[in-house]
Amino acid sequence: MAGAELTEQLAASGQGDGLDSLRAAIRICRLCRDAPARGPQHCLPHEPRPVAVLSRTARILIAGQAPGLRVHESGLPFNDASGDRLRSWLGVGREEFYDPDRFAIVPMGFCFPGYDDKGSDLPPRRECAPLWRQPVMDAMPQIELILTIGQYAQAWHLGARRKKDMTETVRDWREYYFVNQAPRILPLPHPSWRNTGWLRRNPWFEADVLPVLKQDVDRLIR
Repeated sequence: MAGAELTEQLAASGQGDGLDSLRAAIRICRLCRDAPARGPQHCLPHEPRPVAVLSRTARILIAGQAPGLRVHESGLPFNDASGDRLRSWLGVGREEFYDPDRFAIVPMGFCFPGYDDKGSDLPPRRECAPLWRQPVMDAMPQIELILTIGQYAQAWHLGARRKKDMTETVRDWREYYFVNQAPRILPLPHPSWRNTGWLRRNPWFEADVLPVLKQDVDRLIR
């Protein structure tokens, strides 16, 4: 299904007003395979499997990057070691984390993008955010806190307010979190094992950010 057809489908369902229609449209999206943004030579090399958890009631949105291979295979977001670390940051178990009444989980790219020549995950596909991000946000007006994980989520949700790199953005988290408007945004590093060194070099993250994060998560999911 091409981008224009998907846009027409969203329009027919009320531009995301119907959450069930939006979920269904995302589930059948094959734009990265059938009409890639960078041309046919850059199509997704495997069958797309969009992974996103939308919610009418969750007050917290986890805005990640894109599913990894294990998530692609299981269809369950953060079903890997990164998810284990993220849940420890939030102070929740798997049952709470995967309760859609408590958490919406919507990455910037819905499908596993594949690997680069070094074996690392590629960036989120370029097709996803321009088509889907705003309809998703419009469909969940009850969100009070957005956890932006990594530079791609921070770029979309913070825009010009984002700092020059992820470290500076996370270090200045108070600028985005302590505001008198909703939703508030809390930038986080990716919980991947690849960022273990970053966490060791930046002990202020665990000392200053995580206690505030856990306290707010506990308040918003009870």
